[in-house]
Amino acid sequence: MKGLIGLLLICFLMISCKSEKKEKTIYIVRHAEKQLVQDPDPELAQVGYIRAKKLAQILKDQEIKHIFSTNYKRTQLTAQPTAEQAGVEIQSYEPSNHDDLVDKLHELEGNVLVVGHSNTVSRLANYFIGEGEKFNDLTEDEYNFIYEVKLSKDGSAVLRKLYKDY
Repeated sequence: MKGLIGLLLICFLMISCKSEKKEKTIYIVRHAEKQLVQDPDPELAQVGYIRAKKLAQILKDQEIKHIFSTNYKRTQLTAQPTAEQAGVEIQSYEPSNHDDLVDKLHELEGNVLVVGHSNTVSRLANYFIGEGEKFNDLTEDEYNFIYEVKLSKDGSAVLRKLYKDY
């Protein structure tokens, strides 16, 4: 009987200690400026490396716990300074499958950086808008926007498109 009571007590404690979803912020950015070469996977231009370092400075106090990037050099190199600063690994995602990424972003605990492309970052941000007005794809020369998604405990989101001259 004591064993049964002890087991019930342990089960009750485990249920009551279940972690509640916490608020988090997801930062979605386009990769920094790339080299203008005939390579389908170019590295960053010098100005792009500077922008990537500035992004890390902007996110320095944001307690980034997860970083996602596509498998292209320009996105990985944009995420790298923030990853080094936060001490986290860059996780790859498939830009054509935003459903899986959005599900994962909802499940994760802690703040997140996602680095994508001119034709993917706005689309990803739009997943968090619901019925509101949607964002258009970025133009080829737009690199200075940060989409900031604040997810509340209940899964609702507040999204802002921030212009950051970085």
